[in-house]
Amino acid sequence: MQIKTLILGAGAAGMMCAAHAGGDCLVLDHAKNPGEKIRISGGGRCNFTNMYATPENYISQNPHFCKSAMARYTQWDFIDLVTRHGIAWHEKTLGQLFCDDSARQIVAMLVKELRDAGADLWLQTSVVDVRHGAGGYTVRLEREGKPITVTAQNLVLATGGKSIPKMGATGLAYDIARQFGLPVLDTRPGLVPFTFGADRFKPLAGVALPARLSNARASFDEALLFTHRGLSGPAVLQISSYWHEGEEITAHLLPDFDLFSALRDQRQQSGRKDLTTELARHLPARLVEDLAADGSLKGRLADQSDAALQALCDRLHNWRLKPTGTEGYRTAEVTLGGIDTDALSSRTMEAKAQPGLYAIGEAVDVTGWLGGYNFQWAWASGFAAGQAIATSA
Repeated sequence: MQIKTLILGAGAAGMMCAAHAGGDCLVLDHAKNPGEKIRISGGGRCNFTNMYATPENYISQNPHFCKSAMARYTQWDFIDLVTRHGIAWHEKTLGQLFCDDSARQIVAMLVKELRDAGADLWLQTSVVDVRHGAGGYTVRLEREGKPITVTAQNLVLATGGKSIPKMGATGLAYDIARQFGLPVLDTRPGLVPFTFGADRFKPLAGVALPARLSNARASFDEALLFTHRGLSGPAVLQISSYWHEGEEITAHLLPDFDLFSALRDQRQQSGRKDLTTELARHLPARLVEDLAADGSLKGRLADQSDAALQALCDRLHNWRLKPTGTEGYRTAEVTLGGIDTDALSSRTMEAKAQPGLYAIGEAVDVTGWLGGYNFQWAWASGFAAGQAIATSA
């Protein structure tokens, strides 16, 4: 079988590429259904983009790489596509856009787009071997137990990263990239919960509150959630992408509230109240109990000097925490690192030293924040590669 373009991976980036690659295109995936990560995303409603997506919301060894693709296919372009397909959507928070109904609508939309563009979709198909020669890329496949060989002028790596292996994630894109001489940067889990040893936060499991989590590289104001194994919630997932093993993070509890003034005012009005009782008006009661376990929050409000109250507030505003690790790829939403962008054209996503080989989506060293940013990179990079392929000889 001979075709112009073979796309490995029927996820967000792969299907988007197929929809714009100009036909004579085959998309394949080893899963039973296309777009499985799309289907489970956003609690089943797919946070398909973010209204405020800019290159500054992405992590990469080359922070400029994503600019070209994102300028040519913006969040507004994808919103227009969704709207044209009659998919109702809403903004949840911080520019995050979700389907009103189901993430399956986004998958169905992409499948229709690629088929309307003349592309085929093969599922439950595995890659056995990839070679390159005078005739292009020769890929040996296994489909429903039968061997098939496909020769393609263009080969697109759109198989994603290592996150959520139970969904079938593998390092296939990295292996093929290395095979053709493309450098691959070290990978690690991103947008992932932290773990702490000795059941540190087990008594607080389920407690959530607003917080500012930060380190030397970044800072995020969102919800913090205590779990049986450690910390999760949007703020934690965000800062995890900027964290490295052995480092501390700082939690600023009640970041938009002047706790010192509130405690001092209450001391004048109700000095007989226990300090912990007053704190529980502003923080979850179970968290106050945990903080008081070392005996540092004893006494009535009237017994607390300004210096003591300030020291307490400083503690709550500068709570230093040292995770033992993360939940790993098992629950990570994305993979940091990947195929080195220095080896790719930022305009076309084609390998500079390997004609006809393209890499898009999560497989590339471009990782977005939580909140629809990674899907926007998938749409933009898929579009860029598809357009380049459609206009190539």
